[in-house]
Amino acid sequence: MTKRVPSVSVSYASNGSSTTSNELGMRPMQERAYERRGEQYLLIKSPPASGKSRALMFIALDKLHNQGLKQAIIVVPEKSIGSSFNDEPLSNYGFWADWHVEPKWNLCNAPGTDNGGKVKSLGAFLESSDKVLVCTHATFRFAIDQFGLAAFDDRLIAVDEFHHVSANPDNKLGAHLGGFIHRDKVHIVAMTGSYFRGDTEAVLAPQDESRFDTVTYTYYEQLNGYEYLKQLDIGYYFYSGSYADDILKVLDPAEKTILHIPNVNSRESSKDKVREVEHIIEALGEWQGADPTTGFQLVKTPEGRLLKIADLVDDDSTKRERVSSALKDPAQKNNRDHVDIIIALGMAKEGFDWIWCEHALTVGYRSSLTEIVQIIGRATRDAPGKTRSRFTNLIAEPDAAEQAVTEAINDTLKAIAASLLMEQVLAPRFEFKPKNPTSGPQEGFDYGDEGYNPSKCNVGVNEETGKYHIEIKGLAEPKSEEATRICQEDLNEVITGFVQDKTTIERGLFDEELVPEELTQVRMGKIIKERYPNLDEQDQEAVRQHAIAALNLTQQAKQLLAGSEAVDIGSNEPKPNTALIAGVRKFAMDVRELDIDLIDRINPFSEAYAILAKSMSEDSLKQVAAVISGKRTNLTPDEAKELAMRAVKFKKERGRLPSISSQDAWEKRMAEGASAFVRFKDEGRYD
Repeated sequence: MTKRVPSVSVSYASNGSSTTSNELGMRPMQERAYERRGEQYLLIKSPPASGKSRALMFIALDKLHNQGLKQAIIVVPEKSIGSSFNDEPLSNYGFWADWHVEPKWNLCNAPGTDNGGKVKSLGAFLESSDKVLVCTHATFRFAIDQFGLAAFDDRLIAVDEFHHVSANPDNKLGAHLGGFIHRDKVHIVAMTGSYFRGDTEAVLAPQDESRFDTVTYTYYEQLNGYEYLKQLDIGYYFYSGSYADDILKVLDPAEKTILHIPNVNSRESSKDKVREVEHIIEALGEWQGADPTTGFQLVKTPEGRLLKIADLVDDDSTKRERVSSALKDPAQKNNRDHVDIIIALGMAKEGFDWIWCEHALTVGYRSSLTEIVQIIGRATRDAPGKTRSRFTNLIAEPDAAEQAVTEAINDTLKAIAASLLMEQVLAPRFEFKPKNPTSGPQEGFDYGDEGYNPSKCNVGVNEETGKYHIEIKGLAEPKSEEATRICQEDLNEVITGFVQDKTTIERGLFDEELVPEELTQVRMGKIIKERYPNLDEQDQEAVRQHAIAALNLTQQAKQLLAGSEAVDIGSNEPKPNTALIAGVRKFAMDVRELDIDLIDRINPFSEAYAILAKSMSEDSLKQVAAVISGKRTNLTPDEAKELAMRAVKFKKERGRLPSISSQDAWEKRMAEGASAFVRFKDEGRYD
């Protein structure tokens, strides 16, 4: 019996648009990127399997043939990805040229070390008349160290999986890219399937990032444009004891599943990965031996079905290689019955693309959000007959030992943060506008059966672009170009910083006395000031309001559409009325007036807590709450200062200071903060 897992469920239109090509052989994302091919610095944000590699081929060929660039250097994070840039006969599909890489210039296939022969080869390429080279991030870094930035002038540098780069001075590739931008003699195309770095580190310095023109293709557009897949569920499930004992509560053998078992160093691991795999196989049924051709384990279920299980955990490299080769067999790509379950240790990075995967089941928290995006991407390929897919994160419940409790709590909070972010990534793009007397409908947006109503806040949908036009009373508009860009392109990065802030999420989930504005205004305000110090106060406030509106609208939509209700994973029938997007409209319509003050008064974590309460045992939940409330402290000087600044703003708007005896909890909190600020100042705490 599979367990009902509390999850958020997102439904899509399946209109087939993202899989159709134009006369040049380009899918919608590739066409959108190609339209910006003239930009010197281009950043492409697009989900796994949306066709980023081919988009780059189109752009690179134009830059080489029509924009006067000498060569294109494609930089990938690891050797296995190099194969994504093998020869492509693009002219067969309508383009005016083919993509070709001389075998000797695909350094991902070359022998030798990154800092030896491959650097030498890159040097030889720079001197040659050939046009395209593919190498790893590491080879490229060493080559710059050896040849200097100037050696790459008048060339295209294309960086795949761009989230591996960071503005941290210790990140060499980030420093080199900053150097290229400062020198301004190359073109750069950066590509990423992730919308954030897992460690919240900025990818580029703000002044460098502002030079890039961004093309964003969202998960929503990708999934909405599929032909078959209509629904994606994301949930987490807590277990006690050994995960292998509980695995069949969430693993449905009838679904095509990639199971990621925990890293041997993680809390969830028994430290014996081979025994864990054996235990899972035993739980699934009776072992029938291994297939001599593929190496897949054959297991007969109690119902008499024969399961084919690919074990990528086995330490015997010969066996593992046979399994890996069988998974990559191009003749089996369209064969749904080729394999049923894949058990992998890490990311299953072996370079295969399994379109039939319906369930990505991950045991233990993954430290990188990027990794979670990639794992979910495994289950979101479109395939005939596949109408629904899901991601489940299996997490160990806290146990009684204090150290373990603290560790477990941290993992739990991180898993919740990851879930909130994925919901954000999967939602449509919000285009927030202030409601005022001159507001009117925007072209291309559907405002529902009754159409646009000038007397209230409206919600319009553009199905084609996956955008929502949402009017909010009192909303601050960004003034500068940079603030406008952040509100349009980078809200997910802002939200990432917010939900990954430990104090924020702890208080949001477990502080019963919390005044929501302390999170939505003070904590979010602080994160934005730190992240965008060059924006003026007005623009910082506009970004804050847009980010909190995006997060809270998604969460309210989830709540309204019974997101807390368990989703029956044994049923193949999508639950009606579970689309996040429909919930946004419903929330906006249900409230008397959608204004920013109302949005600021919503705790963004309340719905996450409701799901947590359903998925964790009562004792564990109490234990977690007790540990977190034991850490609570009084106001810090920084918090008092933030509250005092909000109190000044309050006085400007209302003509009086906030009152300590007010019935309004937020006004009272500002008054307490202002009083504490004065006290800390008198004590000399701000010197």
